[in-house]
Amino acid sequence: MNTKYKILVLSDLKKNTSYTLKSTISLANMIGGDIKFFHVKKPVDIVEKDNQLSAMRSINNEYTVTEKKIKQLLQPFSESYSTRIQSSFSFGNVREEIEKCMNQYQPDIIVLGKRKANSLRIVGDQITQFVLKNFKGTVMIASDQNTLEPNKEISLGMLNGTTNDISHIDFAEDLIKNAQLPLKSFKIIKNSEKVEKNPTPSTQKMVEYVFEESDNVNKNLANYLSKNNINLLCVNRENNYPINKLNVSLLVAN
Repeated sequence: MNTKYKILVLSDLKKNTSYTLKSTISLANMIGGDIKFFHVKKPVDIVEKDNQLSAMRSINNEYTVTEKKIKQLLQPFSESYSTRIQSSFSFGNVREEIEKCMNQYQPDIIVLGKRKANSLRIVGDQITQFVLKNFKGTVMIASDQNTLEPNKEISLGMLNGTTNDISHIDFAEDLIKNAQLPLKSFKIIKNSEKVEKNPTPSTQKMVEYVFEESDNVNKNLANYLSKNNINLLCVNRENNYPINKLNVSLLVAN
């Protein structure tokens, strides 16, 4: 596979990492991507005593344990999908180490695991917000439900947009080529006198669903995403709806 894009996976090595990896490999296969896996651990999670000798032993032991854990995690995916995954990890301030990795690797896309949160913002955890603020490229926030499956078509949806709205993404054409047709567009509108409850075909390749903004809009949207089996939803960074509560992977673009 000729790689065109550099994909950086930022992982906390939690249990949802396997879902994140599967969706990342699917994305890489579609667009021609080279994958790098990166993990950061805070020193405070490693060193429990102030004694310098004890601290060094703890760090050395944790280095070995972390290296083995990452290898055991990545190897089955690499073998099952014939995909090479680079990996590295570091101990230090999480934000500083992520920023250093971004500067060194210069990724085109960053992938994060989706966390459950009650925040009304686009995402609920500080690391994802940090990445969205400091990285100007495309970010995929991978859900642990209805994951992208390597070598299979995706069910692609767009929130408040059309194919023209994602055309500025370099790999948009590759995504659409690997997506089930028709594509789905989900629009949330304000002060509507008439809300379309049935899909309205806007083009031969796009079906549009329209929702009126209300207290139940997120629940209604989630239901339609589920009915259409959407597993990748394209959203804009400026989106203000609480889509972090949607059980679907998000592709966040400028």
